[in-house]
Amino acid sequence: MKLTERVRSTFNTTASFLSRSVGTAEQTKAWLDLPHDGMAKVLAEHQGRSVHKWMHFPDIYERYFHGYRGSDVRMLEIGVSHGGSLELWRKYFGEKATIFGVDINPACANRFDPPNQVRIGSQADPEFLRSVVAEMGAPDIILDDGSHVGEHQRISFETLFPLLREGGLYAIEDLHTAYWPGEWEGGYRRPGSGIEQVKQMIDDMHGWYHDKPQITSARTEIGAIHVHDSVVVIEKTRRDPPTQITMGTPALA
Repeated sequence: MKLTERVRSTFNTTASFLSRSVGTAEQTKAWLDLPHDGMAKVLAEHQGRSVHKWMHFPDIYERYFHGYRGSDVRMLEIGVSHGGSLELWRKYFGEKATIFGVDINPACANRFDPPNQVRIGSQADPEFLRSVVAEMGAPDIILDDGSHVGEHQRISFETLFPLLREGGLYAIEDLHTAYWPGEWEGGYRRPGSGIEQVKQMIDDMHGWYHDKPQITSARTEIGAIHVHDSVVVIEKTRRDPPTQITMGTPALA
């Protein structure tokens, strides 16, 4: 298949999937009728600003974020859109939380209610990102739901992960766009896409066992990488070289 034909095929596949993935009224009602708790319950009962999430996302968030509920957690979300997501996090984490959102769209400057905060700038601007963290304090959770472009995701991660608190979580959302060309600049196994960056982190996390160049700091600063459909959650944990331990009595030869 020629390159132009492959690109056309991918565009057609993407458009077809997007049209099929929008939940029908019946599917939405069926989901709402399910018994929910945690983050899913917060989403199901939301009546504020518009928010768009895949139906399987709330359970992923609940798995990793529930321990922060009711605490003075600091969260930074990249991508504000209509502002509904920030409202969800406020309801979920509670009044003690510090929640900042960033977006490149100036219209988002008014799409929040205090104590939430929004700052306008690009997720591909390291200086801007560092200024937000300097204002809000080191985040416990960073959620990248921004442009979904691999280069932007890379810059954001390289800038913000070092500023994340030890033991914190860095989540990247909608990684399925890494497979799509066009505005997301993706493609199957395309170098530099969000998915390929995650794969590189996995290789680097195992850098103790091979002699290939380390592209990221995963070997010494990432404790775990949890990969879900379209979402990755990365744990920041300082790591020493792995060592083995032997216990018990060896068997006789």
